[in-house]
Amino acid sequence: PLRPGIPSVFFFSAHTHASETTSMAEFTPIAKNVTCHAWNKDGSKVALCPNNNEIRIYSFSKPNKYTLEHTLKEHDQLVSGIDWHPETNQIVSCSHDRNAYVWTYDNTTRKWIPSLCILQINRAATCVKWSPLGNKFAVGSGATIVSVCHFQSENNWWVPKQSPAHDSTVLAVAWH
Repeated sequence: PLRPGIPSVFFFSAHTHASETTSMAEFTPIAKNVTCHAWNKDGSKVALCPNNNEIRIYSFSKPNKYTLEHTLKEHDQLVSGIDWHPETNQIVSCSHDRNAYVWTYDNTTRKWIPSLCILQINRAATCVKWSPLGNKFAVGSGATIVSVCHFQSENNWWVPKQSPAHDSTVLAVAWH
């Protein structure tokens, strides 16, 4: 920590300009520990895991202030990866519970609706990343494989396809 009793994790808004001088005390801490996070397209919202099985979505409301909007609680264990697709506005998350969820915001109910993807792995999921088109996502794992998941519309669920095994735990995935 920067000082005893003061959380060491702060999120700074994209709206803060380099010319502005603001002390750390003026920023609102939103979590003591953050396992993973992802920003929405315009940087006005952040989805983060506060080192547990929850995903919290905060909005930036006024200078240096974030407001908790939603708490997503479908995972059973630590959330280890989050990605927010800029065009579809969907969030994908993965967890040590060996599952992934695709979260779709319902404007009518104003809630995030989860869609489960059973990854069929025997170790924790460690990271996740949307494809550029948002039609599939990749999940790294402690099972030394990468699962590439796509939506199967006829069954209305996300289906994983495993890639060949790697030498060790996959800690990051990226599309090219």
